Amino acid sequence: MKTSKITNVVFFDILTLFYDVLCVSLKGIMGRRPARCYRYCKNKPYPKSRFCRGVPDPKIRIFDLGKKKAAVDDFPLCVHLVSDEYEQLSSEALEAGRICCNKYLVKNCGKDQFHIRIRLHPFHVIRINKMLSCAGADRLQTGMRGAFGKPQGTVARVRIGQPIMSVRSSDRWKAQVIEALRRAKFKFPGRQKIYISKKWGFTVYEREEYERLRDDGRFANDGCNVKYRPEHGPLDAWRKVQNEIYSI
Repeated sequence: MKTSKITNVVFFDILTLFYDVLCVSLKGIMGRRPARCYRYCKNKPYPKSRFCRGVPDPKIRIFDLGKKKAAVDDFPLCVHLVSDEYEQLSSEALEAGRICCNKYLVKNCGKDQFHIRIRLHPFHVIRINKMLSCAGADRLQTGMRGAFGKPQGTVARVRIGQPIMSVRSSDRWKAQVIEALRRAKFKFPGRQKIYISKKWGFTVYEREEYERLRDDGRFANDGCNVKYRPEHGPLDAWRKVQNEIYSI
């Protein structure tokens, strides 16, 4: 009789342990915590480092789309999607916004009529303290003891007035670019605004100033941007610039 009781206790312990292991394995394949739990910038920046290891790779891996190698003179129009809140945007949201904007522009403008650039990078690591909710979980978890969580994903910290993404294109595609950014807004929490830049493309010069300096030969092409060639400096460099400008 005593042996039978011991056998039943051992069998019950084995069954409980098997159930706990099953709950832990199911917990590993459950959905991730919603991004609304990490929307606000509450803590200091916590990037990946030698102290913060085991961080999952961000969902977004591509930050430039379209005709990336287009000359600076090809796309004078520039439109920005600007954040109007101080918050955190997950890498999944950035990827969803990128796909939405790119798909609309490819369909309505053509794949070589624009250049999209994602202006945010998800460097901030978010953590989660996993809690078990299955039967017998109180034997495995410790409540708030050692509650510093493990890395779950990455988000981008964005300020008010900071661009989320920018698109440069031709003036004839202005309406399509604005509509693409309007659709991308639905992939982000909070409030965003669309601004039509006064600058020429991705440069820092306004349109009138850019055209004047370009006609004067003060610019050197630098991919999708330009370098300003000043009139001062070493005499040899000045002669070289003058030869390039006036083709002497």
